Amino acid sequence: MSDPLDLLHALPGAALITQDGAIQYANAAAVALLEVESAECLIGRQSGEFVHLVDQIRSTQRIQQVADPDQEGRPNKPSEFRICTAKGHLRMVLISSVAVEWHGKHAVLMCGLDMTHQSEIQAQLRESEQNFRRLFENMQDVYYRTDANGVVQHVGPGVRRVLGYEPHEIEGRTAESYYPQSKDRDAFKAAIQQTGEVSDFPGQMVRRDGSVIDISISSHALYDHAGNFAGVEGIYRDVTQRKNLERELHRLATTDMLTGMANRRAFLEAATQVYEKARADGAPFALLMLDLDHFKTINDELGHLEGDRALAEFAHVVKAQLRATDVAGRLGGEEFCVLLPLTAHDQAVEIATRIMHGVACTPLTNETGRTYRITVSVGVGTISPHDRSLRDVLDRADQALYLAKNRGRNQIAIAPVDGSPT
Repeated sequence: MSDPLDLLHALPGAALITQDGAIQYANAAAVALLEVESAECLIGRQSGEFVHLVDQIRSTQRIQQVADPDQEGRPNKPSEFRICTAKGHLRMVLISSVAVEWHGKHAVLMCGLDMTHQSEIQAQLRESEQNFRRLFENMQDVYYRTDANGVVQHVGPGVRRVLGYEPHEIEGRTAESYYPQSKDRDAFKAAIQQTGEVSDFPGQMVRRDGSVIDISISSHALYDHAGNFAGVEGIYRDVTQRKNLERELHRLATTDMLTGMANRRAFLEAATQVYEKARADGAPFALLMLDLDHFKTINDELGHLEGDRALAEFAHVVKAQLRATDVAGRLGGEEFCVLLPLTAHDQAVEIATRIMHGVACTPLTNETGRTYRITVSVGVGTISPHDRSLRDVLDRADQALYLAKNRGRNQIAIAPVDGSPT
């Protein structure tokens, strides 16, 4: 009786036996098809190395299906796949596979027939490959694929333009390595797991030079034949210019251009959010209402341009006295308000005092060389258990401001949570 391996070796069609994807046996036809010098050159290599990128996922899924114990002994239907030989030639091969036993262990026998013998088909394949490669090389988006653990399995050449890395420097590393903030990657993973796909999903990545860029991701989840999550495939693109434009438009829409402070609408929106959170958490909260003293005199005597310069300088002094969490806004004209999150009464008065003294001690000089000074009156308001809304705190701070004005200006008045200002 003939040795089965002799029969396999004599087959006119290519035959490979693999275990866990690694080639354990190759007949003479497979050696010729893959254009290697001998069967020994194939032993230990992954069969997927020779499958074209376009067909890799489909090929892997078919091998997983045939390796399923429920499919044992039943070959899958022949299907055409693109392969790249060891010499870089593209061929179309009709492949079928079946689960077998090899040296006492589960294995997969793959049989293939070269279907590219006709010159017309081969020319079409070459043209298709050239078009695909040209598109793939020049696309502005970055194609990528990861496994279930987030390790990058493949990334397109567009990554050179977007991140400044060569593809081989990205492959084998986790996608998380290029996120400046883990929360961005966590949000992406949660969205993929929930819906199976995302479109124009926002995020950021770090380029090779250390700069952070904005990206837009459109991807879908990959699943194996058993329905288990197997990774993610998709594209991402650099949208930094678009995001910078959006940020600039937002800044213009929310900023008072003369002082650089938040405008009235933006300030009241921010103050409302902080107030609501403070009330829900039982946390302290304070507001300072500020109004420049005798500002009309500056406009009348020195002109409106000098008045604008005085407002800008005043804003600079105020912001210099604030913490990173504080927000200053221009409500209109020479009236301003400062939002002080997590700030109790005594600390709010201390900040108001620093602002008042800072403004009074800052000399201003107009275009003619005349030196003058400005002062500010301040009303302090803090949150009360009886407040119905932010408006109540604003009203108390405003009442305190008018008291400071009536008392002679350049001073601070405090609005208690109950009763009259002091």
